[in-house]
Amino acid sequence: MFCVEIDKIGLKVGLEIHQQLATDKKLFCRCKPLELEDYPINFSRRLRLAKSELGKYDPAALFESSKSKQIQYFANPLSSCLVEHDDEPPHKLDQDAKNTALIIASALHSSVFDESYVMRKIVIDGSNTSGFQRTMLLAQGGYLEVDGKKVGVQSICLEEDAAKLIKDSENTREYALDRLGIPLVEIALDPVEGSPEFIKKIAITLGRLLRVTRRVTRGIGSIRQDVNVSVTGGGIVEVKGVQQLDQLEKVIIYEAKRQHGLQLIAKKLESIELESLSKDQSVDVTSFFTDCKSKIVQKSIKDGFIIKAQGIKNFAGIFGYEPYEDIRLGKELGQQVRFFGIGGIFHSDELPNYGIEHDHVDKLRQLLKLEKSDGFFIIAGPKDKIEFALDAVLNRIKAAKIGVPAETRAATNVGDTVFLRPRPGSSRMYPETDIPPILVSNQEFEFAQKNKPKSWNDVMEELQKKYGLNLQLAEQVFDSDYLELFESICSKYQNPNFVASALCSTITNLQRQGMNQSLLKPEHISRVFELLSDDKITKESVEIIFENIMTSKIKTPNEFVQNQPSFGDNELDKFLDDIIQNNIQVIQKQGTHSAGMLMGIAMKSLRGKVSGEKISKSLESKISKILEK
Repeated sequence: MFCVEIDKIGLKVGLEIHQQLATDKKLFCRCKPLELEDYPINFSRRLRLAKSELGKYDPAALFESSKSKQIQYFANPLSSCLVEHDDEPPHKLDQDAKNTALIIASALHSSVFDESYVMRKIVIDGSNTSGFQRTMLLAQGGYLEVDGKKVGVQSICLEEDAAKLIKDSENTREYALDRLGIPLVEIALDPVEGSPEFIKKIAITLGRLLRVTRRVTRGIGSIRQDVNVSVTGGGIVEVKGVQQLDQLEKVIIYEAKRQHGLQLIAKKLESIELESLSKDQSVDVTSFFTDCKSKIVQKSIKDGFIIKAQGIKNFAGIFGYEPYEDIRLGKELGQQVRFFGIGGIFHSDELPNYGIEHDHVDKLRQLLKLEKSDGFFIIAGPKDKIEFALDAVLNRIKAAKIGVPAETRAATNVGDTVFLRPRPGSSRMYPETDIPPILVSNQEFEFAQKNKPKSWNDVMEELQKKYGLNLQLAEQVFDSDYLELFESICSKYQNPNFVASALCSTITNLQRQGMNQSLLKPEHISRVFELLSDDKITKESVEIIFENIMTSKIKTPNEFVQNQPSFGDNELDKFLDDIIQNNIQVIQKQGTHSAGMLMGIAMKSLRGKVSGEKISKSLESKISKILEK
């Protein structure tokens, strides 16, 4: 296998940042942007494909429509109204969102249009009840400075966020409408050549610029990076849903490897004729496999699926060819069909396997009239979806000959990508007829110029000076989701370094151990430091409470206090006396150096019950008295 050399394959990466704006209402109505768990309202829709103004279908929308899914929506009147239900026209554009977008455009040195038009972007995956997303182009041009280099800005748009996906099953999708309509700013940067590390720096710098405005939201899901990746000679691949910066580097490396791998596969296909491939050449082999021992095959037959097979001339070894680890055409084909509720495909390079034995493979080759140099694939699916899936497989095989097809993919948690849908085309956008043009007055433009955010260095200097933090801790606090919470806690609890460490290190370490950070709410954290200020818990208790909440052992900090047994001074004295009595020889031998070991023994039992400082002072005093004797 090859080792990908990123600097030699012409890698280009363009970032698109989608950032929620911290407004008190949605973009086209007065509903509050609240994340709720109770949904007293629910209704269903089935979105249908419509042609553009030029009479064409958008390829991405056409692909989504082929899935024919029923969409179920869940809503709460506190966070959505008839506008989100698509039962009422949009209201006037939110002025706060407009001002924030203009401030961001000014900070990026972009040229703001004095008149913008709201457009409808066709989206029929169910994430918008109307079947489209409202968006407007506010500014173009400008730049972002990163490590002394200027990264160009292509466009800045103001748009509404999509609904939150709750569940996606074979025939239905479920969405909550809390998030639908929240204002977003979309910033598209020019594609740049460079290492994944440099691309990550660009994302960090842009994210910091947005947060310095103090007008954007924080937290999981509030900022998303879409990444446009290409290599020399290949199409542009858009990867959606990159939420973590560590994930960004992995996605870029994986896509560079995958795309160059597809080009190496294309070289092997140069002499193979694929243009005449048609699903009419496929053979129904359902009855052929009735006596097959494969559990997967038998389940397909039991479910009433149709099983089809198709041979391809001179294709032996191509499905399984792996120029880089885990990069195969067979894997690409499997991803294509999963969106039709089909688990995958079998191909000749991996058979016999999965319970399909040599005898069936040999007989299938005879049935399809194949030579030793030929390949084949097998696909099973419901009657209403098998033809769509078969088309998708054959089109992807043909596209393999050109190398990297332009498509939209989704990022996975481990940094890989999976096929999502074809790339949208020009037929995706058309004017919004319910909203008049959006004008930018001189006063609004001047307001944006006057409110441009401070520089990153100035903000770090202020944080360090105000709270006595070192630069590293100041950066960690600012880059975290907890800056506002940190400042609120520090207004009452006078130990900023401990607060910063708890928010940036303690919570992160617990999360890395597999604990659920989403269970630990801001109000829980605030309450913990209130209890600490009132001497109702110890410093050591902070991590214990976080851990208990993140593992669902308790729901609130108050539960910890209620369930915590009291440990008075007399009990502490007796407990420490017992430890000293059991280790008297160690004390006589090591002297004051024995305090560290005894402290460790005491903390195993007393952690969270008595402050470490109190235990340490008491131990030192008792050890000194013994040594004086």
